[in-house]
This record gives sequence, C-alpha cells and structure tokens, in this order.
Amino acid sequence: MKFVRDVLAKKGSSVWTIKPDATVREALTEMSNRNVGALVVADQERVVGVISERDFARKAITQEPCSLDSPVAGVMAKEPLCVKPSNTITECMSQMTDKRVRHLPVLDEEGNLSGIVSIGDVVAGMLSECESKVDELQSFVYGT
Repeated sequence: MKFVRDVLAKKGSSVWTIKPDATVREALTEMSNRNVGALVVADQERVVGVISERDFARKAITQEPCSLDSPVAGVMAKEPLCVKPSNTITECMSQMTDKRVRHLPVLDEEGNLSGIVSIGDVVAGMLSECESKVDELQSFVYGT
C-alpha cells in the first residue's frame, strides 16, 4: 500500500504558500509562475485554507463582489482537509472524492506543513500500485 510519504518522496515536498490578505491576482500570478493549480494559504505558519484556479473561477461567477483585487481569504477554501505522511493514498482518494477537493495539504506529526498532494499525485500513485499488483500476480501465475 502506498502512503503519502511515498508520494512526497517521489514528487518532492515543495509547497507554495500565500498569505490570506494577498490579492487573488497575486495568487493567480504565483500559480502561473510556479506552474501549479493551487496554493496553500498560511497565516503565521498555520494552514488556514487552499486557493485554486478553480476556486476563483467558481466564486467569480457566483459571489459578489469577487475580483482579481479581492483578498485570497474571501475566495479560498477555508479549513482545508489535511493529511499526514502516514495516510494511504487510498484514504486520500476517498477523502478527495467525498469532500470534492483536489488538493490536500500534508502536515507532519507536529502540525507543520510538509507538502501537498493533488488528485493527479493520488491517481498516479494508485496506478503505480495497481501495476505492481498486476506484475506480482503475473509472476505468481506464470512462475517467473
């Protein structure tokens, strides 16, 4: 079974953050510069939210007022679901599906931000796990 720590070991633990009082424009610029779809919103080292391109697109249509000059705090997903390095990718997939989120900040045992896992990371991890099981079963069946 693959764990979040395995995903982070492969992809790295870099995670980009932004402050809640930054503007949406600043957040979108940072996402573009970093080639990522979301940023963790942190206030004094404490995770308070996640902002994604999708969050802005949806809020821009449904919420007034919402502009590029709005603060991130008004657009972000508040109280984000977080995982630990010891969580399995199956648990992540279940939580992402249940809560309809695409990004999970990873907090270490002390509660410090240590990475982020995206739906793409989880899918890649699950595919890798399935491929390993297929190889194992083929070895068993064919005796190789």
